[in-house]
Amino acid sequence: MRLLACLTAALAVLSTPALAQSSDWRTVDPDDLLVIETTRGRILVELFPEVAPGHVERMRTLARRGFYDGVPFHRVMAGFMAQTGDPTGTGEGGSDLPDMAAEFSFRRGTELPYAEVTGTDRGFTRPAGVQLGLFGALPVQTQPDGQMFATRDGRVDATAWFCPGVVGAARTGQNINSANSQFYIMTAPNMSLNGQYTVWGHVVGPMDAVNLLQIGDPVSGVVPEDLRDRMTRVRVASDIPVGERPVARVLNVSSPRFGQLVEEQRAARGTRFSVCDLTLPSEIEN
Repeated sequence: MRLLACLTAALAVLSTPALAQSSDWRTVDPDDLLVIETTRGRILVELFPEVAPGHVERMRTLARRGFYDGVPFHRVMAGFMAQTGDPTGTGEGGSDLPDMAAEFSFRRGTELPYAEVTGTDRGFTRPAGVQLGLFGALPVQTQPDGQMFATRDGRVDATAWFCPGVVGAARTGQNINSANSQFYIMTAPNMSLNGQYTVWGHVVGPMDAVNLLQIGDPVSGVVPEDLRDRMTRVRVASDIPVGERPVARVLNVSSPRFGQLVEEQRAARGTRFSVCDLTLPSEIEN
């Protein structure tokens, strides 16, 4: 079995020579790992049922149907995102399943590790008593853990931020409950989307395949049909035989190693430092 160490840009800034210890890694549940094969290479996406259970279940269902196999990336905008999930390639299509209700925010619990990251908003306004951090690998704006004891369900409010690597559900501009099968992968931060579109995943490992996708019109992002890249096959990792499925591990944000990563990035970025700069190191096996 081949081991591929996916050392991202975030890991590259770490100054100490030793890599993270095995106890520092969090293994992604194979039922929460979407394996997207494309004409530019493989994209692995961690699904977050804790954040958007309805959208995650929709992704599993469509992947298991083979719905996404052969579907193009019809809209790719430089410095923004890459959109796919429409079998018609027009931006107007979807599946035969009903549209989904928006899941813009969620109640954060302790299912995944969370770590506050201070000084990361770069001037963005957020309510008093709300902090920024990573929930698993997902950047979020949230109430602190300390408030969990005072809530009936032992959870606190949270909203995911649209940073690079975040995967969101596309919808029409007029109807917030119109998401169906289309989705997009962020290649740059866009705070105007926060709390306006549903986040259901985050890319695990390098963004190489995403960054290589054919870019479209500079204004609309629409890619000419004869130049479009495609998803060739999309599966849930748990549906792939054990010896063949990829195993994804990401740095645990509860580990001391994560604290070092934050400080390294803070020192490197200075006043420009943002939670969106934190791309977690990962290991991909198979």
